[in-house]
Amino acid sequence: MRLVLADLKGTNGFVSKDTVAGGYGSRLKPFSRVAGLVCFVKRRLHAPPSVQMAYLAALAAAKGHDVRWTPGPPIDGDVAIVLSSLVDYRSETAWADTMRARGVRVGFVGLAASKLPELFVDHADFVITGEPEEAVGRMLDGEVLRGISPSAPLDDLDALPFPRWDLVGRPAVRRGSGWLTVRPVGGGFPVLASRGCPEFCTYCPHRILAGHRERRIDAIVDELQELCDRYPRPYVIFRDPLFSEDRDRSAALCDAIRSRGLRLRFECETRLDRLDEALLARMYRSGLRAISFGVESVEPETLRRAGRRPIPQPHQRAMMAFCRELGITTAAFYVFGFLQDTWESIAATIDHAIQLGSTFAQFKILTPYPGTPLWKQMKPLVYEQDWERFDGFTPTFRHPHLTSSELMFLLGAAYSRFYVRPTFLANQLGIRSTAVRQVFAHWDARVSERQSRREIASASRAVSC
Repeated sequence: MRLVLADLKGTNGFVSKDTVAGGYGSRLKPFSRVAGLVCFVKRRLHAPPSVQMAYLAALAAAKGHDVRWTPGPPIDGDVAIVLSSLVDYRSETAWADTMRARGVRVGFVGLAASKLPELFVDHADFVITGEPEEAVGRMLDGEVLRGISPSAPLDDLDALPFPRWDLVGRPAVRRGSGWLTVRPVGGGFPVLASRGCPEFCTYCPHRILAGHRERRIDAIVDELQELCDRYPRPYVIFRDPLFSEDRDRSAALCDAIRSRGLRLRFECETRLDRLDEALLARMYRSGLRAISFGVESVEPETLRRAGRRPIPQPHQRAMMAFCRELGITTAAFYVFGFLQDTWESIAATIDHAIQLGSTFAQFKILTPYPGTPLWKQMKPLVYEQDWERFDGFTPTFRHPHLTSSELMFLLGAAYSRFYVRPTFLANQLGIRSTAVRQVFAHWDARVSERQSRREIASASRAVSC
């Protein structure tokens, strides 16, 4: 069988798929000058190939099938599998229609296809719901999949072959870092040390497809060893939502990387309360160079109502300071639009983001994704009927305290206030001197005053219109 794997390049803004938003994907449009600059950087640094497609390529190759990969151009084959998303499903289904017209059988995989199969079923010969490997394995063994095709979750993640990056458009292998970040231009190699998420945040799609499972340490390190053997000093992106959930396991993984003598750099995502100085130092010695984490809101009660455990601010600041001391790049995530949010609470969250001083920050609008507990709670408030607008940056529901225009205004203000300030430049330059950083902070105050005047003028024009 000639199997075509399609990880289609997104349209209209910067589109992330695969494991982003659990697999629903996100789309950032240049709604402001600063957002446009963020889009520019993300296109070059934040679009690694799909680990889901790389696993399917490995399964097919292991069974002797011919694998072809495409980010867009149609390719002749017997069967094509398309990685689905919510934010770009129209272009994905249009591509599927084109392939079917050429006589190719087409199927969809991914979270969007699993939770909203009605968007894809009329454009496909089959739609796989659930983690795709079990159903794809049956297909590779000769079963003809038709219609909605359930796929059982994997109990043993280590039974899978390692992802075949040579078959699915591996990232550019470069030793140098990208502009303003340690991640190389072209991205890195995604690695899954686990699947699912052990937390219970009501708004997060990472836990709605299957339960949380972990791989064995030796299997993860074997995969990293293979990457190092093939690609000199690879840059690895661990895509687990909570890399350091189990402190002892994370420490053991880092120790195993060092004991093997693996030369690599990596980044991961976790919670700050799952970090301490000793663990961070251990992770750094094994190759950690960037870490991302959710702060979401500065209001503890808001977080509790969303099923998220608040993290004490002193601990947040201590971890940021230690990461800065080690030279670890940090990225903090924030969400605007929780039902308890007001103009004042979001403004306080923006202030906290600046004071926390992470290297980068990402601000998003709360999105009630289908299949999450939040969706069940907020469905009566949802007015948006275009699923592609559930992109993480667009208001989709009636907020009790803020209009959609106000939410977008605050989102734009957050990006401007965070990125257009001298201290952001100090972070990029790696300045650690307390005295010098105090000078930059003084300049921050002047820049903030100027931005406030512009924001007031902009808001006044918006109201007058």
